[in-house]
Amino acid sequence: MAWLARLRGAPVIPLIILGTVIFCAVAGHLVAPFDPNDADLDASFQPPFWAKEGSWSHPLGTDNLGRDILSRIIAGCRVSVIVSLYAIAFSGAIGALVGMISGYFGGRVDQVIMRLVEIQMSIPSIALALLLAAALQPGLSTVVIVIVLTYWTWYARIIRGEILSLKTRDYVAFARVAGVSTPVIFLRHLLPNIMNTLLVLATLQVGQVIIFEASLSFLGLGIQQPDVSWGLMLSDARQYISNAWWAITMPGIAIMLTCLAANLFGDWLRDRLDPRLRQM
Repeated sequence: MAWLARLRGAPVIPLIILGTVIFCAVAGHLVAPFDPNDADLDASFQPPFWAKEGSWSHPLGTDNLGRDILSRIIAGCRVSVIVSLYAIAFSGAIGALVGMISGYFGGRVDQVIMRLVEIQMSIPSIALALLLAAALQPGLSTVVIVIVLTYWTWYARIIRGEILSLKTRDYVAFARVAGVSTPVIFLRHLLPNIMNTLLVLATLQVGQVIIFEASLSFLGLGIQQPDVSWGLMLSDARQYISNAWWAITMPGIAIMLTCLAANLFGDWLRDRLDPRLRQM
């Protein structure tokens, strides 16, 4: 009930959009009207239902191979959700641990870690993706690895700042005097106090991860056929944009709406969990 009370006043439309994406990722195969990879050349380049030659059999039209765009967008939800979950979980865990170590111990440990963070942040993410794609096979695992290596630094810097403040609190000092071990201090006194920050960062990062995955797939460095992703749909449809605008517009709208919904929900969650911004 406490969580339901906290959700009071949440942005309804962003929650509906995110809930729809998650539902399609879990049960999309049950609601998709067609198999996303079923080709029908006789139905290629069929426009959306509201166009002159459109049909309700393919509400959002078909691509150059006659594949149903709505079914492919639904299938692409699964890739977006999986990439977001894995990438955010791993980058958040690594970044939080590094940031806690850096902020808690300070001194040379902090200096070394922060220099490594700055070096990592200076490497362009696309260049890193090209390097990993040359060393590894492009695919889901490569996308997750690139995103984790790119975004863990974001968590590390912010969590380090939180820990610099938390470690001066009385309860941490009392725990040290009482002889409590460092791992226990991390788990019992520091981690619970940065969970709100981690949750907000993870929510705000969803949109960035989706766009990053779509960019990699668009460049041929991410998801590969026969898997379906929104970025791969954009890549396949770019050469037909002049005579089949819907093939590239529909997945683009899906990316835009999902990222916008995640950012709006993240902003609301930040305001809700921050005592300084919370509206009573």
